[in-house]
Amino acid sequence: MASNDKQRKLDGRYLRMAHIWAENSYCIRRKVGALVVKDKMIISDGYNGTPSGFENVCEDENNLTKSYVLHAEANAITKLARSSNNSEGATLYVTASPCIECAKLIIQAGIKRVVYGEKYRLDDGLRLLERAGIEVIYLNVETSETP
Repeated sequence: MASNDKQRKLDGRYLRMAHIWAENSYCIRRKVGALVVKDKMIISDGYNGTPSGFENVCEDENNLTKSYVLHAEANAITKLARSSNNSEGATLYVTASPCIECAKLIIQAGIKRVVYGEKYRLDDGLRLLERAGIEVIYLNVETSETP
């Protein structure tokens, strides 16, 4: 099996795992999951939700997302700051494409690849990642091969 085929299968597996991780989110409008993988090891994970110690309610009475809800990528990256792990050269698997704010965090964290499974309505985050030389891969897990 070619190296690219192996990588694509691995990417599909980790992205499916990020989808499962998204199920932990208390958000109603959209559940997003993220995994940071380095050397075939998951070194961090995250899902969208409120900061530690806050109530697990993401939307207000008008069903709008509260301003302090953290995105899955931000949760995974900030979790790394509290660990002994290092994300330099890692891959981020995220169920939805990163926004511009998360793209900045991804760049600063030294992540070199981003694999995402759903296109967000804005693509400014993806454009910033590409400008920074980060490999960005869209992978539809529903059509990707399952081992």
